[in-house]
Amino acid sequence: MNKRALYFDYAATTPVDERVIQVMIDCLGFNGNFGNPASSSHTFGQQARQTVEQARRQVAELVGADAAQIVWTSGATESNNLALKGVAQARGAPGGHIITSQIEHKAVLDTARQLQDAGIAVTWLVPDADGLITPQAVSEAMRDDTFLVSLMLVNNELGTVNDIPAIGAVVRNREALFHVDAAQGAGKVAIDLAQWPVDLMSFSAHKLYGPKGIGALYVGPRAQQRLHAQIHGGGHEGGLRSGTLATHQIAGMGAAFALAAAVFEDEKKSIAALRECLLEQLLSLPGVRINGSVSQRIPHTLSLTFSEGQFNSAALGQSIAFSATSACNSASNTPSHVLLALGHDARLAGRTIRLSLGRYTTAEDIDKAVELIKTACASAPAFWATGL
Repeated sequence: MNKRALYFDYAATTPVDERVIQVMIDCLGFNGNFGNPASSSHTFGQQARQTVEQARRQVAELVGADAAQIVWTSGATESNNLALKGVAQARGAPGGHIITSQIEHKAVLDTARQLQDAGIAVTWLVPDADGLITPQAVSEAMRDDTFLVSLMLVNNELGTVNDIPAIGAVVRNREALFHVDAAQGAGKVAIDLAQWPVDLMSFSAHKLYGPKGIGALYVGPRAQQRLHAQIHGGGHEGGLRSGTLATHQIAGMGAAFALAAAVFEDEKKSIAALRECLLEQLLSLPGVRINGSVSQRIPHTLSLTFSEGQFNSAALGQSIAFSATSACNSASNTPSHVLLALGHDARLAGRTIRLSLGRYTTAEDIDKAVELIKTACASAPAFWATGL
């Protein structure tokens, strides 16, 4: 049996926590809580509904929202689509203007391009040298017809953290709606939607030790009457997202968010310590540099660029699971649009790796990874022939 690789790709997805798995199992099988949450006439459906509403509260509690403001979706991609398309369609008028950035997840970028094709003007903000979108940049891009701004909380490749409260204040002052993709931020950044000037926020369970295929969209009071459903048929979720609710996945997301709340401080400290150990050793190698702000970031994600001829990715073989870019870029085998926006050319982007740490990363994993990467550097060819 082959030895498993070290896992340093938590930003792509996380393993489901064993405690979450048990919660999900309890919702399966004839002896489990398998009822349809919409079947209110009997106890099977009523119990399932109770589980769904408990999970809704658990998600809301982690991010400082009211449970009634959480709408279930199939994941952050659907949440992003619902937010952008839903707000655009609810306007009932052609044209208008939205603001996003060049370093968003493809679920926002591709959706914004579709809206642009439909006649809506889009401003694509360029990140600063630290990989951040500043409140000033947003303020300067605002127009009289701007109705929506969509920016991520944590960049999925760099790990940088935008100042969402400050940006939100700018957006709200101009009476536009503010959507935030928080797929990479929930459980890693303290989010308080009761205080933050944010109208819509997207979440995904599988980035937080929950199952794939389930997510949520926070819909604040300013957005409730300015959002059109994208999936119809039954009027579920207050008419915003129809479809039979997947009790086991929803329960899993709720359990994952509750666990994240319980371990938030301790987990953040432990991962920060591991990251510092990893970073200290890798930055001792000549020519290695970190991409993005060194201070305004989560500790979980590192983007490192190696000097030419210094890193031989093939030498790692199947020893370390890491990424050269986000999972969406890897699927299309294209250079990272985030790194290109930061000024990297294709060759620099090809010499960049993303290492992301998580709940199950150990000090031993760090030491082994450093040893393997140093070996890969020692075996690097004199010239760079292929990208990562």
